[in-house]
Amino acid sequence: MSFLLELIVSIFLLIGGVFILVGSIGLMRLPDFFMRLHAPTKATTLGMGGLLIASMLLFSVREPGISVHELLITLFLFITAPVSAHMMAKTALHQKMKMIERTEGQALAARARKQQAAHLEADK
Repeated sequence: MSFLLELIVSIFLLIGGVFILVGSIGLMRLPDFFMRLHAPTKATTLGMGGLLIASMLLFSVREPGISVHELLITLFLFITAPVSAHMMAKTALHQKMKMIERTEGQALAARARKQQAAHLEADK
């Protein structure tokens, strides 16, 4: 195997590993359901994409042609992850799950929106 191919495979493995690590840390550290939902569906999906591209490159050298298994896994992952995240978020909204206001700026913005809505109601 050539050095260039090994370097490209290593880069994709590192990129994939970093995305998966960031997604896992986000899942563990973020405070509410909606933020936790974002981490694994975005970052981990990109991380798995990097790992699968590395696998496709590595096995395309050993067996000539495109590796269909990795393409199918990638396609399945990129289709199902956003759909499942959307369905879970929609269910959480129907269950009236509360979002945590993390920062003082967000709390101030929410209060300003409430005051603005109250002023609009008073003007009617």
